[in-house]
Amino acid sequence: MTIDSRQVAAGILQSVPFARTLGIEFVEVAPEADGGVRAVVRLPDTPATHNHVGGPHAGAMFTLGETASGAVVLAAFGQLLDRAVPLAVRAEIAYRKLALGSVLATARLGRPASEVVAELEVGQRPEFDIEVEIATEDGTPTSTMTVIWTLRPN
Repeated sequence: MTIDSRQVAAGILQSVPFARTLGIEFVEVAPEADGGVRAVVRLPDTPATHNHVGGPHAGAMFTLGETASGAVVLAAFGQLLDRAVPLAVRAEIAYRKLALGSVLATARLGRPASEVVAELEVGQRPEFDIEVEIATEDGTPTSTMTVIWTLRPN
């Protein structure tokens, strides 16, 4: 699988203006050895995104994780956009430790993309997990998130 990470980043930032508003940056979008896809996005440390204790606001962290998951979806299933619309169905986030400074969200497809495509091919509306870990730039985990996505046939 070949992934144009610049195209994925541009597609997300064009279709999700709030990600631009927060200043989310794309670090990496790449295939993994198991046939999956990984995306890493960064939320810079700016006062405009801080909460009352000086770290990134919970809503900014949620948006960071959801954006990383969307990058995985676009990279894995972008070739299907003429046949299906990707939609986030639900999400759960656990804030485990105060994050200070810039944070990185690393998202991974929870199962092989080929399984999801096969379900779509037989007329199903597949759902699939994207697992996200959010950590400080030194690698300290601060949050975990799961976003369930679907591909709604056109």
